[in-house]
Amino acid sequence: MKHYYYSALFLAATLFISCQNSPKKPEAAPSETAEATTNEWQNLIQPNSFDGWHYYQNDASKKGWSIEDGVLTFNSEMAEGEGDKSLVTDQEFENFEIQFEWKVSPGANSGFMWGVNESEAYEYPFNTGPEIQILDPEVYKGDAANQVHIAGALYDMIAPSQMVTKPAGEWNSYHITINQEANEGIVVHNGVEINRFPLHGPEWDAMVANSKFANWEGFGKYRKGSLSIQDHPGIISYRNMKVREL
Repeated sequence: MKHYYYSALFLAATLFISCQNSPKKPEAAPSETAEATTNEWQNLIQPNSFDGWHYYQNDASKKGWSIEDGVLTFNSEMAEGEGDKSLVTDQEFENFEIQFEWKVSPGANSGFMWGVNESEAYEYPFNTGPEIQILDPEVYKGDAANQVHIAGALYDMIAPSQMVTKPAGEWNSYHITINQEANEGIVVHNGVEINRFPLHGPEWDAMVANSKFANWEGFGKYRKGSLSIQDHPGIISYRNMKVREL
């Protein structure tokens, strides 16, 4: 009986020591946790709230945008107030990818911009922010001289490689990547990559020099800035907009 007692005692001690010495799963470092949180997708359009957005240069007297069930809409006939009525994000971004859907009324257009600076020195978001054009495909259809102004174009600088835009009144999608570190911008339109371009350096400078922005002092100079969706004549709607920092 004593023999069995000592054997059991020895076995229990062995198991205790083994558990104490077994490797433990390392905890994620605070920086790793923060990075994972930062890189998650975040919704930019709330169901029925303008949270996260404001009118350009924060002028509360401006009107024109409405929101209903997660759809942001600009109607130029409802616009009020002086100055540009584009919406601008409260948060600034530098390296990111963004996805959203858009549709326009016949003849209408808008645009998505990044690197927007709201200094009073700049009257419009496009004074500083490069723009991916949003436009009814019937406008400039077959007009070779204006392909740098159609949907999917880096406005006035690079035309899209092909036209894949759906007609006015139908939803289109954009998946845009702006990576300043990699010096690369990419536009995927309705599931098709239609544009790719540098964001700074000699190639960028050459594109700007050959555009209407050649002598615009602040254009494309802010690598980190707000995002903006543009006001313009007509009716323009956005939905399912989400962004992820890179």
